[in-house]
Amino acid sequence: MEWKTRLAVQYTKGTETVLISPIDSFSPSFSLNVEALHSCEVTHMGVIHAPVSMNFTMTVKAIGDVAGRLTKLALDGELFDIALLEHTGDDWAFSSFVLQDCMITSATPTTATISGAPAATFSGFSLAATVDPKTGDQSVLP
Repeated sequence: MEWKTRLAVQYTKGTETVLISPIDSFSPSFSLNVEALHSCEVTHMGVIHAPVSMNFTMTVKAIGDVAGRLTKLALDGELFDIALLEHTGDDWAFSSFVLQDCMITSATPTTATISGAPAATFSGFSLAATVDPKTGDQSVLP
């Protein structure tokens, strides 16, 4: 397969949607904590589910106003949605991937140097998520 798709990351706060650009990386993660339930009589007789944990980390160049807007969201403690979507092409495995009610828990700017633009790394968590694969039914967490 020849990958020709470009992805974009955007956030939505209220009715305003902002493209996060330029962005170096966006890394969502899901921790689906489950453990096998064992007994003296038999092993693997069931599953114990722990709450789902959804986190994200993104690194944004401090060019334009997006890093400032994200910093304001972090300092004001505001909830927002983050969407990862296809910008061009159609090779990506998902129709949509949305982290809902996100909260930034840390913002780490890089050192300003004489070469290259500084960046800021934002980390946080999400209270819900919606994943819509191109084939199959949509999943909603939790």
